[in-house]
Amino acid sequence: MKKLLQEREAFLAIAIVLICIAASIAWPGVFPTFDNLSQVLLNLSIDAIVAVGMMLLLISGSFDLSVGSVVAFSGGITAYLLYYCGMYPLPAVLIGMSAAALVGFINGYLVAKAGINPMIQTLAMMGIIRGAALMISGSGIQNLPADFNVLGQSNFLGLQSPVWVMLLVVFSFDFLVSKNIFFRRYYYIGNNEKAAMLSGIKVQKLKITGFILASLLAGLAGILLASRLGASLGTSGKGMELRVITAAILGGASLSGGEGRIMGALLGTIFMAVISNIMIIARVSGYWQEMVLGLILILAVWIDIVLKDPRGLSLKARFTKLKTS
Repeated sequence: MKKLLQEREAFLAIAIVLICIAASIAWPGVFPTFDNLSQVLLNLSIDAIVAVGMMLLLISGSFDLSVGSVVAFSGGITAYLLYYCGMYPLPAVLIGMSAAALVGFINGYLVAKAGINPMIQTLAMMGIIRGAALMISGSGIQNLPADFNVLGQSNFLGLQSPVWVMLLVVFSFDFLVSKNIFFRRYYYIGNNEKAAMLSGIKVQKLKITGFILASLLAGLAGILLASRLGASLGTSGKGMELRVITAAILGGASLSGGEGRIMGALLGTIFMAVISNIMIIARVSGYWQEMVLGLILILAVWIDIVLKDPRGLSLKARFTKLKTS
């Protein structure tokens, strides 16, 4: 069992299959239907895109709490340019993505160059960008152009475009992080930043790039969400940062850095989406749903501490060592 838990991706895949089988038996006319499962995929697609960037940061030993605010910020800027300025979709999307990249650059520069703790920096940026998103979108920008809405509302093989974009992002980054030398260096930084620096790796440059990529993916998710809804809301992405961190840790990331795979982030997101869907079908109160997701985060971190302790000593082994010393 311990060996299976250490193979986090295999464990998650088995758990998802077993939970889906149980849900199909409990609600045979609701859960296993194509409409429900396609809706689950659609709902998790936005979180999964953001989780890819979060997994990359966690591999390097950092994280970003502002990604949820960037989702609202990027979507809000794009919607504002489309609705109030009459801009064509392509330049509006490019400006929205550029704004997201700028947020990532500021985060990365202040963390890597100025040495500000990632939690403090991104927590502050979360408030700043959320305020900016609320100022831009107000109570919401609706009635966006049809040629923009097609980005998030078009269908292929019965699945909406955000699902296909999610799969493209996940498989592309999984290949890059697994095979590309540039991205493999994030593991070295996460395992031992000082050793990586002494070996000639440009740690600061890679950290800044990681934050930019995470914000770019959050910006892409925000634009897709605005296109899918046909509207931009200043509250979009609220609480997303905790969901994607939980998904990444469930998928094999470690808070100490140096571990994890992009595919694990997808599996973690699927696991959480299935649990949420089951709770909705079972008519569990929204308050309880938040509590369950919080408990999943605590459980994921606890498993990470016990099974992937950076010093290679589990809690049980520490307790045994204390008793015998």
